[in-house]
Amino acid sequence: MWAQTKITLPNSGRGTYDITADIQNEVAKSGIDHGLAHIFIHHTSASLIICENADPSVRTDLEAYMSRAVPDGDPLFKHTQEGPDDMSAHVRSILTQTALTIPVTHAALALGTWQGIYLWEHRHGSHTRTVTVTVQGDRRE
Repeated sequence: MWAQTKITLPNSGRGTYDITADIQNEVAKSGIDHGLAHIFIHHTSASLIICENADPSVRTDLEAYMSRAVPDGDPLFKHTQEGPDDMSAHVRSILTQTALTIPVTHAALALGTWQGIYLWEHRHGSHTRTVTVTVQGDRRE
């Protein structure tokens, strides 16, 4: 059995946004007891990550690292139609992930104690991002 839904996730610009509860809600609504949840983001300048959920400085450090590795406005980039964060956002998206697959156990995401699911917005401006959640597996009896 399977269930699929799209959710929209507004954000206020570059940074990480905890979407664990949003995804867990879709898993619970699916009626799937054991299986897999597949999460896919429909954008080329934002990504999905599983990251430390207890200490926000981990995500701050990730952003600092990524800003050094892929700086906005790098003269190397020719694709800048939407501003200096345009191409850097695309590179960041390619270096991270646009899809995640997570086990579902007893109708819940089987994440580790300190894991959360985050939308990582790579553009400075606010956006509304679309994510498809597909849950496959055995339904509850």
